[in-house]
Amino acid sequence: MSLAIKNAMTIDVEDYFHVAAFEKNIRREDWANMPLRVEQSTDTLLALLDEMNVKATFFTLGWVADRAPDLVKRIAANGHEVASHGYMHGKATEQTREEFRQDVDRSKKLLEDLTGKAIIGYRAPSFSVNDTNKWVFDELKDLGFLYSSSTYPVKHDLYGVPHWPRFKYAMDNGLIEIPMTTLHIGSRNVPMSGGGYFRLYPYVVSRMLYRKFHRAENQPGIFYMHPWEIDPDQPRQKGASLKSNFRHYLNLKRVRGRLKRLMTDFEWGRMDEVFEIV
Repeated sequence: MSLAIKNAMTIDVEDYFHVAAFEKNIRREDWANMPLRVEQSTDTLLALLDEMNVKATFFTLGWVADRAPDLVKRIAANGHEVASHGYMHGKATEQTREEFRQDVDRSKKLLEDLTGKAIIGYRAPSFSVNDTNKWVFDELKDLGFLYSSSTYPVKHDLYGVPHWPRFKYAMDNGLIEIPMTTLHIGSRNVPMSGGGYFRLYPYVVSRMLYRKFHRAENQPGIFYMHPWEIDPDQPRQKGASLKSNFRHYLNLKRVRGRLKRLMTDFEWGRMDEVFEIV
């Protein structure tokens, strides 16, 4: 059954210095002075996806698109979906409604100019949509998005809405929300959509979770990662907490091999196609 169900492969296109774990150590005004590695690492992912004959959705940060426009064009030219990750990687929970709208609108217009295609998907940085800012969905709908993948129904110290729906659903305004994938065990939703969990779990655990999820739910799942997770040679940041360093640098050298196994063991495609958005 696992092989019969196609899942969504997604990439959050941001660089190592954009991550929330380092926001207290790296100021936004210093981003322009940091060595840019996202183009090289994303090209590595594009080559691997091509080798494995997998199409994916790239939730792309506008800040990156401004500095590597040809990268965005390559992503689209290779048949992948380009979607928005906002412009400045600001958490939606820390923005006013107007700040959020301006940030997302800026990224959408830039990505549409670069690809020549409508940008219909959005993912909030750090899955920063919860009970306090449901207005995000109205702003996204008004800006022309068709779907969002911005919620994670788990308990986590940085994000999570464990009481929200676990599967694709439509808002009252028609916008589709597609939550990150969890396996429900007992009274708890176990995270299994990738990111740091993919580096933390042994690969056999990730494979087991997807197989159990497919058997239990007969639904497509979502996997996500960042280009910096396939870049073990990235600069090490000083001054970050032990927890932040652990989360960011754990098992970076193992990601490429694990990712290749994941794409061998399961079927993968773009968000818009897997979840039949258009």
